Amino acid sequence: MRLRGKKVAVLVAEGFEDLEYWVPLMRLREEGAEVVSVGPSLDPVRGKNALQARADVTPDQVDASELAGVVVPGGWAPDKLRRYPEITGLVRRVHERGGIVGVICHGGLVAISARIVEGVRATGSLGIKDDLENAGAVWVDKPAFREGNLVWGRVVPDIPDFCRELISALAD
Repeated sequence: MRLRGKKVAVLVAEGFEDLEYWVPLMRLREEGAEVVSVGPSLDPVRGKNALQARADVTPDQVDASELAGVVVPGGWAPDKLRRYPEITGLVRRVHERGGIVGVICHGGLVAISARIVEGVRATGSLGIKDDLENAGAVWVDKPAFREGNLVWGRVVPDIPDFCRELISALAD
């Protein structure tokens, strides 16, 4: 229960990568964190592989100063989530105050739009390598790693490594 007393937001929207959403959410809860799902609406959404989820709150109902971190799962959802200034603003505020921002796979699209990748090492799906580099990040092809208060994961098979890095960073 290394994360008891810590609150972590996990972003969710239509087309989220099912495992990149559910596995970190469950691991965070298993470690004692209070986990809140945040999305642009409270309507049920389906993941790429048809699992359903629903945001607990919208970003205007979350105080970034109360969050130890925020997790940005991949899938098709990040391309939708990055269009909401309330979402990118929440991610940027958590990052600016030193909270942990966990980003996996296509989640880097949200980090790009939150303007938190310039000059940092980053990874994710090869599909966004150019996007990350064009935003000023330095591409690293590793399953998962921590760069300051950013935790990066590559793809679904790397979820165990991503979760270990994420929980370790939040426990510090």
